[in-house]
Amino acid sequence: MDVEELRDLLGNEFAYIFNDIIPVINGLKLEKTAKILDIGTGMGRMAITLALKNYKVITGEPENDETEYAKQDWLESARKVKVDHLITYMPFNAEEMPFEDASFDAIFILGALHHISDIEATLKECFRILRLNGIVCVFEPNSDGIKIIREKKFPTHPDAVDPRNYVRELHFLSELIKRPFYDTYILRKQ
Repeated sequence: MDVEELRDLLGNEFAYIFNDIIPVINGLKLEKTAKILDIGTGMGRMAITLALKNYKVITGEPENDETEYAKQDWLESARKVKVDHLITYMPFNAEEMPFEDASFDAIFILGALHHISDIEATLKECFRILRLNGIVCVFEPNSDGIKIIREKKFPTHPDAVDPRNYVRELHFLSELIKRPFYDTYILRKQ
């Protein structure tokens, strides 16, 4: 599906974010059989983008999250682009995830890390459930992205965070990729 079809089906905002993150996903060269987790479902943009690349994705957020960012109607969007069968939703708390050790090849966090109350605990959990050489890919809005978010949608939106500041004790190799809206942090488990 090309970006114009996505724009017609899911709107300009989804198409813009898709264009910003898809080069990163393509560059990761994940196996099609990779076990993938998306933390912080929100509007489903990350899970849907991964599913559009034909990946199966588990996604979730805390069951008791009542913020304006949570419990968006991601499923309807996934149905519009015919990828709902590739996405499994389950509620979970990022600081204490219900997954076995070393059970994922890749974990994605799109614009959600700065909304999590205990970032360090979340990244420790990611490290625990990630297989050796697996990646945590964190997309955090850059300063231009935060400005747009605050002007257009959420005036009190929190500042973005740099996940590298929370993983000093963990064995991650890190890489930063600057993109037009999101800074992308790729943390590879060693």
